Amino acid sequence: MNPLLVVIATVSRHRGTYALFVLLVAVATAIGVGVTEQEAALRIGSARAADKFDLLVAAPGSETDVVLAAIYLRPGTVPLLAPEMVAKALAEPHARIAAPLGFGDNVEGAPIVGTVPAFVAHLSGPLAEGRVFAAAGEAVVGAATRLVLGQSFHPEHGMHHVADDEHDEHAQSLMVVGRMRPTGTPWDNSVIVPIEFVWQVHDLPTGHAAGDGRIGPPFEAARLPGVPAIVIAPDTLNAAYGLRNLYRTPLSMAFFPAEVLVRLYEVLGQVSAVMGWLALATQGLVVIAMLAGVMAILTLHRRQFAVLRALGAPRLYIFLTVWMQIAFIAVAGALLGLLLGAGASLLVSQAITAATGIVLPTALGWNELALVGGMILFGILVATVPAAAAYRRPVLHSLTGS
Repeated sequence: MNPLLVVIATVSRHRGTYALFVLLVAVATAIGVGVTEQEAALRIGSARAADKFDLLVAAPGSETDVVLAAIYLRPGTVPLLAPEMVAKALAEPHARIAAPLGFGDNVEGAPIVGTVPAFVAHLSGPLAEGRVFAAAGEAVVGAATRLVLGQSFHPEHGMHHVADDEHDEHAQSLMVVGRMRPTGTPWDNSVIVPIEFVWQVHDLPTGHAAGDGRIGPPFEAARLPGVPAIVIAPDTLNAAYGLRNLYRTPLSMAFFPAEVLVRLYEVLGQVSAVMGWLALATQGLVVIAMLAGVMAILTLHRRQFAVLRALGAPRLYIFLTVWMQIAFIAVAGALLGLLLGAGASLLVSQAITAATGIVLPTALGWNELALVGGMILFGILVATVPAAAAYRRPVLHSLTGS
């Protein structure tokens, strides 16, 4: 006798109820998969965005604010580094690259960032189109911007676009001469210009003598203004730690962005752990609710099982018939939940990428597969409870309903 035939017939007869149970298990599993996958994607995506920022030097204050401004292009109230420290950092002999960062303007919502030509190549490598800027009126755009090669535009005051307000534009214009390759960071939606242009439009000294149209180093120390941050790429690993200590002064702070991210990940990990426990509790409650519902259905079929027993069906046959029905719900729900969770995580990652520019890699890992496997195992184990009850029920009690 094949218990699978009875299982198929029962599920088909109550397909609406069983479909609801499968969906409940799927939703509970999808929550767990989505939380786990997004937490991993946020860690990887944010860490990749900081790869090119070896060491940051800034005015004493919040390291988190500097990271948000320099790496994720979310400048807030970051104080300016004193000009004398700017001069010292930009002339640092143990730095392959010492790039000042200047903010304050935008074009159609894309932040304009002032820096030196070497930093563009550091971020992108070879450009996708055109060349790196060589004059104060030229710009290189990120891969995701709508500006095209050869297009001219006027920067707008502030970091946010104000529609239909021509008086909010600077008189100076810029022309796009290059486009970076995709970096998977917020810099893909930026417009990078010479730092001298940012200083000039804000009536600040440009680091060069009056009338000198050069851009980039060497700068004249006496003609440098303050900047929000300086990115330093040390020439050796030992130099990195030495520079971090060197620029930890009453006028400046120096730190590795990875140190800040680790602290943020600790907070993220705590939140993720809480969400994971909530998702696990939800899964347990759903399985228990499913079990109660299935047991109610099976109660209606007591006479059917009693007749099968009376016709010679062994106890194991009844056990397998009941167990397979609940196991079907657990397995089908968990696998469907895996697909739903992966799909939801992909949509969330795309929304975060569109809002922040940080590319979040979404891929199912061992944690997600282990979660789904645990859900299936739990459902299979729970299925033994009503199966054992049906296995032990005497034929006479099943026929009389007692």
